Amino acid sequence: MSTATATRLDPRPAPRPVVRRSPWGALRAIAITLVCLVIVAPVVWMIAAAFKTNVQVTDPTVGLVFSPTLDNFRNVLADGEILRSLGNSAIVGVVSTVLAAVIAVPAAWAVGRFAMQRTGSLVLVARIVPAISLLVPWYYLFAQVGLVGSYTVLVLSHMFVAVPLILWIMIGFFEGLPVELEEAARTDGLSPFGAFLRIALPLAAPGTATAALLAFIASWNNFMFALILSDEDTQTMPVTLFTFISYASTDWGGLMAAATLMTVPVLLAAVFGQKYLVAGLTAGATKG
Repeated sequence: MSTATATRLDPRPAPRPVVRRSPWGALRAIAITLVCLVIVAPVVWMIAAAFKTNVQVTDPTVGLVFSPTLDNFRNVLADGEILRSLGNSAIVGVVSTVLAAVIAVPAAWAVGRFAMQRTGSLVLVARIVPAISLLVPWYYLFAQVGLVGSYTVLVLSHMFVAVPLILWIMIGFFEGLPVELEEAARTDGLSPFGAFLRIALPLAAPGTATAALLAFIASWNNFMFALILSDEDTQTMPVTLFTFISYASTDWGGLMAAATLMTVPVLLAAVFGQKYLVAGLTAGATKG
């Protein structure tokens, strides 16, 4: 009997390869679990507190097992102020994000393609300068033209944050796109800006979605600009949340219910945009 035939007739199973588990894998899993707990625990506590009474919220013996109530949501939605503030936040966030993307995406392409690093550095200065140092001159200037308390001043102030953010995310993304595609389009007769519109911009869709989502979240959570530059009719959700805190007491149940309502739209946007978010954050990591 040949060796090959004996091997086929051998009933013993082939030995399994020995897999050596690295101790770093367990440490990595523990670290990821701890980070997730640190991030998720406050959100869980907020949502649970939204269904508690003020007495239950301040009672340390009441954990996640309690009799839930919807009174907090009924109270905060009764006068319509929360819904108006949610609408204001949505208007300011969407408009400022769209306008910032219209300005920043072509600028990022120009900086990345034509090595305009000095121009990009000047825009980055706007990101470095503390925004609070600009509130007094902004308030004075916009008050002179009667814009304080309007949507226009809120959109412009939020664009001050959104434009540098989108610009610097998209610069790395455009630098990672093959320049040969645009050169081929220009050979076919397109102008440089035409190549950007027809070639680079569609390829940059994941990065643009990522940058726009992050800019919208920054606008949605912005408190300082709206506190100074808005009025009762145009105040956004962060300012409305501040009204639940008074000198004498804090309506914890109402505050947590309103914070939960504020978190839901951004959470839904992140869930539905997760595919673009992951693709956009990783696409600009390499060049060529």
